[in-house]
Amino acid sequence: MRIGILGTGNVARTIATELVDTGHDVLLGSREPDGRTGPGLTFVTHAKAVAHGEVIVNATPGDVSLPLLRRIGADALADKVLLDIAIGFNEDWTLTHPGTSLGELIQEEFPYTHVVKTLCTMDSTAMVNPTGLEGPSTVFLSGDDWAAKQTVGQLLGDLGWPESYQLDLGGIRTARGQEHYALLFIGIALTTGSFGFNIKVVPQRA
Repeated sequence: MRIGILGTGNVARTIATELVDTGHDVLLGSREPDGRTGPGLTFVTHAKAVAHGEVIVNATPGDVSLPLLRRIGADALADKVLLDIAIGFNEDWTLTHPGTSLGELIQEEFPYTHVVKTLCTMDSTAMVNPTGLEGPSTVFLSGDDWAAKQTVGQLLGDLGWPESYQLDLGGIRTARGQEHYALLFIGIALTTGSFGFNIKVVPQRA
C-alpha cells in the first residue's frame, strides 16, 4: 500500500520503518526534506507525501496539525484515508482541544477526507511491538467511515495488532476519549517511571 506520513519525529520514523519492513511503499513528508536521512526511509515534501499516499498518517505535533493540513489543502486530501495519531498539548501539558478532539476538528474541516483516530493511547514502542508487552492489550479506532476503519485495521495488523486486539469505538466523536486519555497516560508514566505500557479492556466475567 502507498502510505504518506506527515512528520519526521520518533513516532513517524518508528511507524515508517515498520511499514517499510512489512512491504508498504512509504514516503515521509517534511518541511525541509533535504538532508534528512534514516535507514530505508525516503523524505519528501508534505505535498509529495500526500500525493503519494492512499493512506496518510498524521504524526505531527497536534498543535500544528490543522495549520499544516490547511496548507496542504482540502483538494489534495479529498478521498484519502487519514490515520490520525496526533494529540495537541499546550506548554503546561493541558490539551489544546479540551472540549473536543483534534480528530473531530480535522474531520469537520476536511469532510471529504476519511479520518480514523488510533494509536494515540500508547508510546511509539508499543505502537509497533504490542507483543513486547506482558500480555495482550487494546488499540482503539474512531471514525465515521467503515471502509476507512477496515483499511486502518489492516495496517494495524501489519504493525502487530491482531483483530482481537482492536476495538472500534464508533464515530469520530469518540476520538475525544482516546485523546483525553493522554492525561491519564502521562500520570501513569510519571508514577511508574516508564512509557512502555498499554491498557487492555477487560470484560466482566460471564
